[in-house]
Amino acid sequence: MQGDARVNTLSGRFLILTTIFVMMAEILIFVPSVARFREDYLMLRLERAQIASLAVLAADSLDPALEQELLDNAGVFNVVLRRDEVSQLALSSPVPAPLSKTVDLRSATGPALIAGALDTLFTPQNQVIRVIGDPVQEGGLQIEVTMETGPLRDEMLDYGLRILLLSAVISIVTAALLFFAVRSLLVKPIKGLVGHMADYAAQPEDSSRIIEPKANLVELREAETALQSMETQLTQALRQKERLAQLGGAVAKVSHDLRNILTSAQLFVDRIGGSEDPLVRRMAPKLVGSITRAVNLTEATLAFGRAEEPPPQLGRVRLAQVVGDVIESERLAAGDSDVSFSVDVPAGMVVRADGEQLFRILLNLVRNARAAIVATGEPGEICVRGTETETAWEIAVADTGPGLPPKAREHLFQPFQGRVAKGGSGLGLTIAAELARGHGGEIALVRTGPEGTEFRLTLPQSRISAAAR
Repeated sequence: MQGDARVNTLSGRFLILTTIFVMMAEILIFVPSVARFREDYLMLRLERAQIASLAVLAADSLDPALEQELLDNAGVFNVVLRRDEVSQLALSSPVPAPLSKTVDLRSATGPALIAGALDTLFTPQNQVIRVIGDPVQEGGLQIEVTMETGPLRDEMLDYGLRILLLSAVISIVTAALLFFAVRSLLVKPIKGLVGHMADYAAQPEDSSRIIEPKANLVELREAETALQSMETQLTQALRQKERLAQLGGAVAKVSHDLRNILTSAQLFVDRIGGSEDPLVRRMAPKLVGSITRAVNLTEATLAFGRAEEPPPQLGRVRLAQVVGDVIESERLAAGDSDVSFSVDVPAGMVVRADGEQLFRILLNLVRNARAAIVATGEPGEICVRGTETETAWEIAVADTGPGLPPKAREHLFQPFQGRVAKGGSGLGLTIAAELARGHGGEIALVRTGPEGTEFRLTLPQSRISAAAR
């Protein structure tokens, strides 16, 4: 197990791969080297045979023992020298076996020499071959010898083993040097980076644990810089989340108590409204409206401050009835303002949803539209349309108001930031979007501008899982 762990490390695998690649390179060098050695060996035999033949030609007669000694020294059985267009058997001795093949060195190519060398290495039998070449120093037109392949093969094997041994030593030394170099330049910095990440993960809120780029390698320094940016953003986000959580807890407590106070104040204002004093009667509705908005704000804050909305209890809901309840509620809230409502929902259209949550979604959308129109002081219209496709139900809420302000468009669906109308809490769209996601659907801004704004609620017809809700 410990050996497997070492092999699976970056440095261990790099060591193995380096050894393999260096050995492959040495093998690619080995084959041409052996072919070159064979060629040099054969050329040396031709040179020695040429020298022996010249000695014979210089003497009128030659002792047979001396002739055999010359052949043994050259490592051949006979020598044929061609001079002046005439071939002459300069030296000869009995050939122990028939000729197996002819090797012509005069026009041999690299691939042919490599093929010949491999053939010699992988043929263990001792054969007799004829070798043809050009004489040195223009000592004739051609020289031929016959010789055995056994001594040649033994020399080639000895040379090959020495080459392989040298290659193995070079591979080991090269791999070791590269191993220590990679371990020092790459593996140790990576381990340091991983160790820092583990240290930061233990306390991500501590800004002192954010990495400081120090690597000399460009790639590692880029990785450290990217990690520094990510850790900085994460630390800031965690701090902001913690502050928001603390603030949310405080706001929830304050909103709870404030709602009770405002509810009591609302009851007193209702009684004041019955006063005979004209000034009181004129100011009471404005006071009631202000207190009502404050109560709504505290209730919205408390609703948003809950950990999560309960999962929707899906059932078959008649959309026209829910829309009618929403329009009736908002028509009463609009009072004397010049806001008209229209509904374009098929009477028999039934959707699968939680009726109470669907009412809250549409109420928030219609209420925002009404508040936007009332804020302008101009007449306007709010239209609710319902359509059905093969895969979903779509409910559009459109108004002829002034359109969303830039800040609201930029922070749409973000709590306390996407206020549609002045005096709003910025929670209506956030809560509506959360309830829509609980149904597996979504709320999207279709258009906004001077001509008005339109939101579309999409509820899927496919049954959603509990995990999705």
